[in-house]
Amino acid sequence: MKTDKTIIFDFDGTIASTLVTLAEIYNRIAPKFRCEQVKIEDAEKLRSKRPQEFMRDYGVSTVKLPFLVLKARSELYKQINDIKPQTGICSALKQIDDMGYVLGILTSNSKKNTHSFLLKNDLSDVFDFVYTGTHVFSKHRKIKHILKEKQIQKNTVIYVGDETRDIEAAKKVDIPIIAVSWGFNKKKTLQNQNPEFIVDEPNELVNIIKEINK
Repeated sequence: MKTDKTIIFDFDGTIASTLVTLAEIYNRIAPKFRCEQVKIEDAEKLRSKRPQEFMRDYGVSTVKLPFLVLKARSELYKQINDIKPQTGICSALKQIDDMGYVLGILTSNSKKNTHSFLLKNDLSDVFDFVYTGTHVFSKHRKIKHILKEKQIQKNTVIYVGDETRDIEAAKKVDIPIIAVSWGFNKKKTLQNQNPEFIVDEPNELVNIIKEINK
């Protein structure tokens, strides 16, 4: 039986291990948009950067960004069957679902890619809704839209994400966030943004959610 508690998850990096594939896709399409490619030796350093810093360093303007995102989505769909879940996340999600929470996804990836991944990994029945959007830095507006449309009270929702922009979005909407360190940004980079909680493994995520809602 579902409770009135809702957990909204980011998708790329948090649930799906898409980061290496997306980096490869970015390098393939970057020249078409006159953006700098990522050097292999610099790849790990990117995890210490905020998205705004990446855009500045690699010549991705706010004008180019939506077109890059759309092209990357299209390219990712061709490889979606090769994308794996983050280690341990499927079990954690099913445990949280069994606890009665309403689970949703908010992602800048496409609904087509997200649903294909969920279906392949037996997660379709775990999630109650999926919201998508191409505007990378407007997640707070999407969160507000979800809360309004689903009639969710702020004191009944938690956001889970792997990037500094997820933390920034949650803070703008004034809802708690659990930051996960296995995705795009390193733990130290996430800590600098002062999330309410930070976890290193999916089983810790389950335990924190239990503690929050005792």
